[in-house]
Amino acid sequence: MIAVRVPAKVNVQLGVGGLRADGFHDLANVFFAVALGDEVTAVFGQGVTISCSGPDADQVPLDDTNLAARAARLLAARHGIEPDVHLHIAKAIPVAGGMAGGSADGAAALVACDALWQLDTPLPVLLELAAELGSDVPFALLGGVALGRGRGELLEELPVAGTFHWVFAVADGGLSTPAVFRECDRLREAAGTGSSAAEVPTPDPSAELLAALAAGDPAALAAALGNDLQAAALSLRPDLADCLRAGLDAGALAALVSGSGPTCAFLAKDAADAQAVADALTASGTCRAAHATHGPVPGARVIAG
Repeated sequence: MIAVRVPAKVNVQLGVGGLRADGFHDLANVFFAVALGDEVTAVFGQGVTISCSGPDADQVPLDDTNLAARAARLLAARHGIEPDVHLHIAKAIPVAGGMAGGSADGAAALVACDALWQLDTPLPVLLELAAELGSDVPFALLGGVALGRGRGELLEELPVAGTFHWVFAVADGGLSTPAVFRECDRLREAAGTGSSAAEVPTPDPSAELLAALAAGDPAALAAALGNDLQAAALSLRPDLADCLRAGLDAGALAALVSGSGPTCAFLAKDAADAQAVADALTASGTCRAAHATHGPVPGARVIAG
């Protein structure tokens, strides 16, 4: 049996360019891995089978649409072997919550199957396979903090000092990432700015944000956080504004929608403040649950086996 721990992510900056001809958007995506994570275990089986436990487990597909199953098949095909494995996903990352939980499970499955099958696949090859699975999967392999270019899969590790403390408020229901991008394009068209790659400048990372990460300065990071998808997420889920406001009222340094939402992320001064914000959010009735955590943390890694 192999067990792999894999982190959720928050986008401390999500700069979104215009719609490309291939249907994607160029991104300046600063990923930040947090200790809230899933655990994926792999044991030998017949073919690829999936099981799942934990919050929202009933919303996780157990067929070949699951990125963990696709990862196992992709890795086996690369090595010319049969994909005989049973994968169990212990969920903690919100499902369809903007924290890349499905992508994290895909990355964890790559690492778990590679160890179970004793393949010793080099990291560059695993990253290549991860990029085939989805834009957020390569970062879940690396963890830490990284700038994602292209559609998010072209990664550059970024310097970061110290530990930052976060709270994540889980909303009822999910948001479709493609739907949020479509709403972003619609809002841009409605504003008269256009939505195509020819009309929207290619985004760049914020110099202030990169400096705040490198200095380990939570107040400076709070001032530099940004998410170009937030307006679209709030357009589709106006109730999220109440959650963002409740977290700020409880003392968070900053609040933003995590990725495409609907999970809301709050940066806190320290661990005690993070727990106080989480408790206040839970009591506020504006979210289903709130979790205090920290980061950055490593990417998918074997913890048993």
